[in-house]
Amino acid sequence: MHSLVQKSLNQELKVVDISVEFLELVLNPKHGFGSNMNPCIDCKIFMLKKAKDLMPVLGVQFVVTGEVLGQRPMSQHRRALEIIEKESGLEGVLLRPLCAGILPQTLPEKEGWVKRDRLFKFSGRSRRPQIDLARELGIIDYPNASGGCLLTDAHFSSRLKDLISHQELNVEGAGLLKIGRHFRLDKLAKLIVGRNEEEGRELESRACRNDYLFMPDPELAGPTCLGKGEFNNELIHLASQITCFYCDLNAAKSARIFYHKAGVGPGQGSFLEVCPVAGDKLESLRL
Repeated sequence: MHSLVQKSLNQELKVVDISVEFLELVLNPKHGFGSNMNPCIDCKIFMLKKAKDLMPVLGVQFVVTGEVLGQRPMSQHRRALEIIEKESGLEGVLLRPLCAGILPQTLPEKEGWVKRDRLFKFSGRSRRPQIDLARELGIIDYPNASGGCLLTDAHFSSRLKDLISHQELNVEGAGLLKIGRHFRLDKLAKLIVGRNEEEGRELESRACRNDYLFMPDPELAGPTCLGKGEFNNELIHLASQITCFYCDLNAAKSARIFYHKAGVGPGQGSFLEVCPVAGDKLESLRL
């Protein structure tokens, strides 16, 4: 995504990692959440504060965003835009060119740094005006409008709430939420099942010391699974059964599942011959 933006704008892109601070914000947003775990107003304020801090460093006099009045129900109605501008510390120097024509004049407009009559008056939920403008400007590499923030997704939010409730919220754990199928085995352990080969490789690469990796016999098609937390023999058996459930058993009733600590090759691990976990049991554990 970063490379696409840089290519489209033909400008240097400065990326600032705000992951740790953002997770702290998610725990207690001043302005609350949207329909799921999306703290939209607080998120905008937070990011714009970071932009404000960069202004003297970069030698710039105002900040530009792509917000459109009325586009998002929580963060882009008129009162929300006013709150965001005030609490970010950018009053008068936050320019929203796509809808500036129907908002009060900003300092850049008053000073003639930008011409108000060249700014737009977009409003409402439709993305058609932006899509037409992008086409007119020759911009073709931009995110799908229906994508949005993962925190607005009910499924992702459920997984995030689980991390928070088990005091496991950190950058590493949050980064895994969008990968694979997630299962809460008990209050101290969870299992992530890769849905394809690519996710399996990613789970292996993200495994930390003391994590467990589960995978079927090399001759059997099946997932790579990552176990996070504290595993006893009972949970190792359960994780192996879940791994088996997603294997291509070819009419067999059981499979050999290898498991080992991260950083140790499968040849130095162990294996269990297990049957797949029952479907109702699986669903009771799914996040």
